[in-house]
Parts: sequence; C-alpha cells; structure tokens
Amino acid sequence: MDCGFESLNHQNFKLKMKVLANDGVSQSGIDALEAAGFEVLTTTVAQEQLENYINDKGITVLLVRSATKVRKNIIDNCPSLKIIGRGGVGMDNIDVDYAREKGLHVINTPAASSHSVAELVFGHFYGLARFLHNSNRDMPLEGDTNFKKLKKAYAKGIELKGKTLGVLGFGRIGQATAKVAIGSGMKVVAFDPYMDEANLELEFFDGQKVNFNIKTVSKEDVLKQADFLTLHVPAQKEYVIDEKEFSQMKDGVIIANAARGGVVNEVALVKAIETGKVAGAALDVFEKEPEPEMGLLMNPALSLTPHTGAATNEAQDRIGEELASQIISILK
Repeated sequence: MDCGFESLNHQNFKLKMKVLANDGVSQSGIDALEAAGFEVLTTTVAQEQLENYINDKGITVLLVRSATKVRKNIIDNCPSLKIIGRGGVGMDNIDVDYAREKGLHVINTPAASSHSVAELVFGHFYGLARFLHNSNRDMPLEGDTNFKKLKKAYAKGIELKGKTLGVLGFGRIGQATAKVAIGSGMKVVAFDPYMDEANLELEFFDGQKVNFNIKTVSKEDVLKQADFLTLHVPAQKEYVIDEKEFSQMKDGVIIANAARGGVVNEVALVKAIETGKVAGAALDVFEKEPEPEMGLLMNPALSLTPHTGAATNEAQDRIGEELASQIISILK
C-alpha cells in the first residue's frame, strides 16, 4: 500500500508542475514536456500581471524569449519558480546572476538558432547588394510606368563572392555566419576578445565535409578589411560601432546588426550612410525596440526586419526541444 501511495503522490506532483511559456514555445517542445508530465501554459501574460499570474497558477518553470523581462521582483516574490528559461541566446532580459544566487536554475539555448540568424544576415546582405529591399517597394508602384528607369537605378549591384566578410563576435552565431560566407565564396576575418582561433566544419549534402581554421585578428583590422560587416556580440554598456569605428571602415561597406539593439549607434550609422561611408545596412534589432525611430524605418539605405533572426520553424523546434530536455533533466 505504501508503494502505491507514494507512486500516486509522485504522479500528482508531476501533474502539479506547470510551465508558463509566456512568449510562446514550439509544439515539439510542448509535446516533450507534456509527455514528461508537465502542464504547459502558453497564455501571454502582460509584464505587470506576470508576478500575480505565476503565484496564482503555481508556475514552476517560466520560459521567455526577448519580450518578457524577469527581474528581481519576480525572482523574489514568486516562490514556486524553480527554472527560468530563455528560448535563444542573449539573457539580458533576465537578472541571471541574482536568480542563480537565489537558487533558481537559469537555462538558455545558445546553439539552436545560430544558423537561422546566419541565414537572415545573408538574406539581408544579398538583398542590399542587389537593392532588393528598394526594388520590391518600387516595382509594385512604378513597375508598369517606369520599368526602364528602375532597371537603370538598380543596375549597379555587386556580388558577394570574392568579398571580405568581417565578423565582430566569433561565438556560435558568428561562426555559423562565417560558414555561410565561406560557402558563398567570401573571405572571412573575425575579431573576438576571448578567442584566438576557431575551426569551422562545413557539411555538405553528399556527406562531404571541409574544415577551415580562422585565426582572429584585431577589431581595427576587421573594420579596415571588411566589405561586409556583421555583429554577433552581447548587449554592452557602450556602442561597439560608433563614429570612431565608422571612420576606420572602407568606403561603401555594408553592415548587419542581428545581435542586440544598442551595439550600433544608430545616429552615427545614419550619418555614415549620408556621407557614403556605409552603402547600406541591415537591422534586425533596434535601440528603441519595439518602437524604432521613424528615421530608420524610412531610410532607403536600410534593410529592416522586426527582430526575427531566430524566427524559423526549424530554430523554434530546436529551441523548444532543447528547453524541454533541460527542464526534464533538472526536475525529473
């Protein structure tokens, strides 16, 4: 009888553990968690109501992406919480150290979205190199009346093959982006203050693999050499790219920021575009997200996406499954 009672209690305990995926989670992640006995809630709770909701529902695991912030008030006032999970890489929206000091597990998925971000960066690069971001606006409006004018306006595109990609921040996403560059026939130069070199393994459809060893160089060398520049760095107190850095770049450089809003000085970027130092720039993140400056939104030299670097079905499946695996490992 005691064994049966303990088993029943264990089952009830499993059923009581609730996961709140406040910014959403993939169905594959939900399936894995439910199969392990968790109840998964996908209600999107407003930031100011989150603390009360967690306590009312007895939430054990809080999963977020970039929208929801997990600060000290939630950590201090929600005793049922055992795990805070970030679907993605950067955890600047979570007070990570404080949470761990209080005994909470803080997890993320640093590898799951790397290739998706890399492909988005190159989507922007190819679009900027051939003016697709502008052509796709102008053709519906003027394609029938000014076809020849538009053809002439967009006839000076460039190829990426043979150009140099500069990578600032050579972690998982920086390396994934470098692999796409190499596959496109580009040279890669990279800077990372914590890494001297990295071995990149490129896998191809027929099972062949090719290895490239990339030795990092100084930030200044990257800026001087890059025809295309991509940033993959965490949020920082100061700008990574400001007026000084723009002055060190080649004329006509094309830049992408799919890392964090605030690592590029947007005012300095617009000035660099106006002087011709920067030919075009891709922004997936913004200093004033989710309300970017109108001057950025209307600038024809900018290719823009609304923070969708990791927003592919494949990446979201990997993120959900990786979070579920970690949660099950910790709590089961």
